[in-house]
Amino acid sequence: MSKPLILITNDDGYQSKGIKSLLDSVKDLGRIILVAPDRPQSGMGHAISVNKPIRCFKLDCFSSLNAYSCTGTPVDCVKMGLFLLKGEKPDLILSGINHGSNVSTNILYSGTMSAAVEGALAGIPSVGYSLTDYSEDADFDYSMKVVRLISKKVINEGLKLGTCLNVNIPNVKEDKIKGIKVCRQGKAFWDDTFDHRKDPLGKDYYWLTGSFGSKEPAPDTDINYLENNYVTIVPTQYDLTCHDSVEELKKWKL
Repeated sequence: MSKPLILITNDDGYQSKGIKSLLDSVKDLGRIILVAPDRPQSGMGHAISVNKPIRCFKLDCFSSLNAYSCTGTPVDCVKMGLFLLKGEKPDLILSGINHGSNVSTNILYSGTMSAAVEGALAGIPSVGYSLTDYSEDADFDYSMKVVRLISKKVINEGLKLGTCLNVNIPNVKEDKIKGIKVCRQGKAFWDDTFDHRKDPLGKDYYWLTGSFGSKEPAPDTDINYLENNYVTIVPTQYDLTCHDSVEELKKWKL
């Protein structure tokens, strides 16, 4: 019986420490193909490239690994990986390890998680991993243990069709970790603002900034557990239908 086929990607680019840590965590669990952006693509969400060509280049910086850089978005990378496999379907898609959390509604903006959602759309068990440390030189030692544990579980147990996992890891020492919690996505929103600046020619430009506030004060959410030093796992789906509203809207006289 052949080893499972694992497609790896991220949104921080193929040169990031996070994707190298992810690769090291699972490289002996299966046959690996890596297709990652050629540059950071954070905040791209589920964007795809439709108005420009995509270029894909073989990489030699991962030893003998079947690895490529892609000029597109994280979702483009998943699509390109599936194309390069010429009909052979991966058993698992892994995205990350992201430099920074993707907790709560951040999933809507996250390139890391959009790659995992794209895997779910293709009917492939997929997981997005994030560490709450934005540093380029973040310490991924404990995160690698989490990646290996959960990835092996998904390989052995599978996932419900159409779902993927959003895994967030707190940025604390291993002895401070209280455990792993499967939970729901919390509700929180960015309190956006724009920093108004001027370029050297005196022309206006704006830099999007703000803080992740307006948090739901509930104990059973990924927000709360992550802040209390738990690794969080949120089962995520691409069906955005508000099913509770369907019957109510049917009563409208339209």
